[in-house]
Amino acid sequence: MTATPLPLQILVISLRRSLDRRAKVEQEMQQISLPWSFLDAVDGSALQSPPSEYKALKVNLLQGYELTANEIGCYLSHKEAWKRCVEKNIPTLILEDDFVLAPEFGHVIQTLLSNLDPWSFVRLQGLYEVPYQELSTIDDVRLVKNIGDAVGATAYLLKPEIARTLIHESSDIYEPADHFLEHQKKHDLEFLAVRPYPVDITRAKSTIDDRHERAPVQGLRKRLRSVARALDRVFSKRPWFPR
Repeated sequence: MTATPLPLQILVISLRRSLDRRAKVEQEMQQISLPWSFLDAVDGSALQSPPSEYKALKVNLLQGYELTANEIGCYLSHKEAWKRCVEKNIPTLILEDDFVLAPEFGHVIQTLLSNLDPWSFVRLQGLYEVPYQELSTIDDVRLVKNIGDAVGATAYLLKPEIARTLIHESSDIYEPADHFLEHQKKHDLEFLAVRPYPVDITRAKSTIDDRHERAPVQGLRKRLRSVARALDRVFSKRPWFPR
């Protein structure tokens, strides 16, 4: 792929100490001739105390569980990437360091940058296979609307106006970053995706997110959570789980 004349910032979120992952990233990025840089991830396990955005008691009440330290660090890392998108004021491709690029990746990015009007945020990877509605095809690149939550934040492209909204709605951190991206009722943004996805994941254990499969919230805890969310909708100007 030839270097695009269109403005683009590429940020790869990675822990500074993850040398093996960074070496693989550098090898993977040789497939494209685009400038990029590492964004040093926030090491959640090294945080001395939770950030001001995280209220543990309220999270526990409204979620039924608390986030892990690395989930918080992962969220803060993406939030920093959104801030850099706003600062540069150009479309920004955000990658986590466990990505694998498909052969058509370069073509997809070039096509999206050459056709800015149809999209504001585009998912380029998803953890879960969900049905989708095809919206348009631009030079063989299929833009779709996912029906359901694909989750995963390994690869996505967004514009500064979307980054501003995500930052504004992240004054409180109470769910993993990829769940927040799917939380349309909270940020009121509707995202598109490219299918098939031009980015996959290595499926190696993440170094910035130690999320595990959580048991469903059930019984009394679930009922208390429902009450807490209802009260939050009544008394909060910006409820976490609006209807």
